[in-house]
Amino acid sequence: MDSSSLANKSPETSVCDVDVVVERPTPSNARRYTLLLIFCITQFLYTLTNSALFSAIPSLVRKFGLAQSQSVWIISAYQLTFASFLLMSGKISDIYNPKYTFITGKFILAILCIGLGFVSDGILFLALRALSGIAASLTVPSALALLVGLFPEPRHQAVAIAAFGAWGAIGIVLGLITGAFFVEYVSWSWVFWFVSTVIIPTTLISAVLIPSQTKNVVRKSGFTRFRSLDIIGILILTVAVILFIFGVTTGSITGWGSAMTLAPLVISIAMTAVFFYWEAFQPTECAAVPPSTWFVPNFSVLFGTSLLPYFWWANVFTTYVSLWQDVYQWSAMSSAIHMLPIGITAFVFSFANRVNALSGMNAKWLIFSGALMMMTALVLFAFADGPHKYWSLVFPGFIIGSAGAMLTNISANIAIFRATPSSTAGTVGAIFNCGLQLGSAVGLAAVGSIQASVQNRNGGPSNYEGQAASFWFMLVCICIAAIAILVFYRTDTARSRIEGAVVCDGSEADVSEIAKGDGFPEGTV
Repeated sequence: MDSSSLANKSPETSVCDVDVVVERPTPSNARRYTLLLIFCITQFLYTLTNSALFSAIPSLVRKFGLAQSQSVWIISAYQLTFASFLLMSGKISDIYNPKYTFITGKFILAILCIGLGFVSDGILFLALRALSGIAASLTVPSALALLVGLFPEPRHQAVAIAAFGAWGAIGIVLGLITGAFFVEYVSWSWVFWFVSTVIIPTTLISAVLIPSQTKNVVRKSGFTRFRSLDIIGILILTVAVILFIFGVTTGSITGWGSAMTLAPLVISIAMTAVFFYWEAFQPTECAAVPPSTWFVPNFSVLFGTSLLPYFWWANVFTTYVSLWQDVYQWSAMSSAIHMLPIGITAFVFSFANRVNALSGMNAKWLIFSGALMMMTALVLFAFADGPHKYWSLVFPGFIIGSAGAMLTNISANIAIFRATPSSTAGTVGAIFNCGLQLGSAVGLAAVGSIQASVQNRNGGPSNYEGQAASFWFMLVCICIAAIAILVFYRTDTARSRIEGAVVCDGSEADVSEIAKGDGFPEGTV
């Protein structure tokens, strides 16, 4: 579809018509890789901001006088708003310039982190944490949209996306160490001040280096772009996600049969159904998530796969940090250092996309292999019922499982971007990252409930029965997902992916680029 045909589309064709394609030159390699580093640092900081507080929870509870039922929101308030606003920020990044979305999100996050370090009221602290989640949600889809534009070549794009995802996993582990260091030697406030001191200079550099637009774009009128946001659809789904995460988080505190749990969950499910109904009647190019998107080859199964990596990481972190500090009486710093194998392994395997390029393996088998590795680790954890079994069972489990989680994460992430056109990169990135967060949120709630229930019947957390039960539960969940990958993941030729990409947003994708590959050998995704 050339620029003249786009410009001459009649008003009757679509309410989201366009007028002219604007050509943009590709930035230099030095500029592109400097920006890649900045995007990776941003991803690192958004996960560090959350994981660093695990070590600070006892200090924060004492500081603000929070009840045990309120302490869960120190982490969940950020996670809830971050996951809920991802789709909105992704759509904004696709319709408007992602540069300004990215810079705005970073600037607001820096200001909020400065304020969080000075807060002395618990309710205000939780409110600012929730606002921080919204600000962070602006940065991730926009960074991914910018990455896809800066690295249009499939091989380089695969490496960039893999690096971006790896730094998120590394941030989770180093966040534990950073939080433990500040809590033990300085103050919990420095967790936030550290983040702000890194964000401010990188934001200024981003404002200078990020091009006004990173790819050839279709310029639309102001009203057309606003209409393309699908405000109603986005708001419906945002509220549905907020209620869902609130419901599952509350369920682990008040019980799954309480009104505080059931009401949000029921309303959330109903609103999700309303969202899909609403989207079915929207023009394809104006819908927040066009229904045809879910029929793009492998898109749905890749979204399901996105639930797994953070489901594994988050539950392993919380289970062992709690066990080591509360039962074994290890210090926060000692616990964090014992977690290092997870982060180191995740970093090494962030470059696993090179393996498939050499071996010819397709994404299906890489994802399935990652799931098997996570399951293997969980079997080892289930029998690690004492501190003396760290080196014999836990340590190898950390390496095998984290490698599998990262392999699954980057393979699915690369594949989902190559199955869809670059014009929807922000929205696709938002959907994938929302899946990561939902896997973490739902997993933490379910595993927490199982652990508490088993521990109450078997003499408390020191018995290890609750921890073992949670690992067996995780094993069953990932096993079901692995079977689904085997059954539903298609390994058709590139042609089916091209057709899916064309349907996805109602416009022609760059067929030649998709056919070249997606960081995976041609025809194997």
